[in-house]
Amino acid sequence: MTTEGYNILILGGTGFVGRHLQAYWQKAGHSVEVMGREAFSDVAGLTALLEQRDLLVMLAGANVGQRWTAKHKQALWESRLQTNALLAEALAACEVPPARIFSASAIGIYPQSDCAHPLDETCEAVDDSELGRLGAAWEAASRALVPEPLIFRFGVVLGRDGGALAKMLPAFRLGLGGPVAGGKQCFSWVHIDDLCAAMLFALERPQMQGVYNLCAPQPLSNAEFGRTLANVLNRPFWLPLPAWQLRLLFGEGAQVLTHSAAVIPTRLQQAGFVFRYPAAKAALADLLG
Repeated sequence: MTTEGYNILILGGTGFVGRHLQAYWQKAGHSVEVMGREAFSDVAGLTALLEQRDLLVMLAGANVGQRWTAKHKQALWESRLQTNALLAEALAACEVPPARIFSASAIGIYPQSDCAHPLDETCEAVDDSELGRLGAAWEAASRALVPEPLIFRFGVVLGRDGGALAKMLPAFRLGLGGPVAGGKQCFSWVHIDDLCAAMLFALERPQMQGVYNLCAPQPLSNAEFGRTLANVLNRPFWLPLPAWQLRLLFGEGAQVLTHSAAVIPTRLQQAGFVFRYPAAKAALADLLG
């Protein structure tokens, strides 16, 4: 392989992150094919898709950021575990399997911590919650793949056209922003451009293996993030959203918004990656300016 003209397949890539990865990597000169859930309809078809790829990126997984009904909880697990099991079967059937695999995970796997005491990849503990257990099972399923993938634990991905920020903007633009569930929980995030750049950085460095946190090096509290967002939009920050309202809206899925995740990207920075947007104010100004 060379650093130019990689042949890349993104599975589960029709959403917000996958769209940006495809555009970013194509601009860098790589060939990128994106497939949604239809790729997992049968093993033979999936095997054919995988043949002779330089890189497979596995993003498949139902969105955690919505109401967790019993049906959606089942989808959260099946969309991560069953797809990886099928993928393992297809990889084993390949004549020339992908040279490398990148698999998505999330920082919700970590135990809760505050912004003054951030965690990094040296922490092996798992949060005692559905979010933590889901993350651990997801990563175990990913590690069963051959070749063993590099696992990226995503923070909250910020972009103007999708993800958490797009959901927050309507209320904040109306001046209705405020702290969520008290606002003290830590918020680890990453600008979508830094996410794409970091994954390209890893693509060009085959020596990078294992788990990497993919979040900006400056986590901040939910209230501080919201206040920064309101300031960038020149809007007030005053209307709190209490925990009981979150539970009404999201059920058990409210934990996604109340989980205090103070996480830093130690291994990425040690590898030499430099974040273009290490601070939330600059990231939001770029996205919303």
